[in-house]
Amino acid sequence: MLERLLQLLAQAGLRVSQAQAEQLVELVALLNKWNKAYNLTSVRDPDAMLVRHIMDSLVVSPYLQGQRFIDVGTGPGLPGLPLAIINPDKQFVLLDSLGKRIRFIRMAVHHLGLANVEAVQSRVEDFHPEQKFDGVISRAFASLDDMLGWCGHLPTADGRFLALKGQYPEQELATLPAHLELQRVYPLTVPEQEGDRHLVVIKQTSH
Repeated sequence: MLERLLQLLAQAGLRVSQAQAEQLVELVALLNKWNKAYNLTSVRDPDAMLVRHIMDSLVVSPYLQGQRFIDVGTGPGLPGLPLAIINPDKQFVLLDSLGKRIRFIRMAVHHLGLANVEAVQSRVEDFHPEQKFDGVISRAFASLDDMLGWCGHLPTADGRFLALKGQYPEQELATLPAHLELQRVYPLTVPEQEGDRHLVVIKQTSH
């Protein structure tokens, strides 16, 4: 499994340390084990998890600007946990409203010895942190409209929204509210993943 991950990382042009690669493989093992009891993801095969969960999360890493990030609707910690593993210098808050997901994340954080992750059980609109975020990340969480509406209170003044999407979300981008502007849409390449992947980066316009 480790060798397979290293091949995928090389294909994606991502560099991680040996220890980080081992943590990522361990995360897949934990996800696979807990999935049987808790039904955390519809992906059942650990090999498919490597591509569809781990690699799909990691390709966002080069676009993280800043120190503090929140992963909203994180599910079983995706993309937050893989990103936290390979970015130990950045802080991540992983937010989900479902207790079983947050319990899994806390167990994984403890097991993997991650000092840069905080798991929070809350609905996003009810979560009001003391410190705002440089990046608000979402993957398969909601429509762009909903994400921007529900998470508007989370980024710093020059923070970014980072939405992981499949196809280029042309219609959703056509209705961006006036106080937000599209910074860029990056096509993402996930090795062995079929279908389009895009990262939509949106920032608030300076008033």
